[in-house]
Amino acid sequence: MILPISCVVLLGIVLFIFCRKDGLKVSHAVVAMLFGFYLASTAIAPSIRAGGESLASLLGGIKF
Repeated sequence: MILPISCVVLLGIVLFIFCRKDGLKVSHAVVAMLFGFYLASTAIAPSIRAGGESLASLLGGIKF
């Protein structure tokens, strides 16, 4: 449960920065959110989630 919450926070911060820098208009952000909600209800959503979890575990395993 920690991973999805942290991803949402990170994406929210990135979206906020884009809106503040005028690189992303508010209307574009609304369309992106709606696309995400619709994409979450499709059959490909489990594959996207599995890919995100795999990438997160890969990045989490990197030792500095």
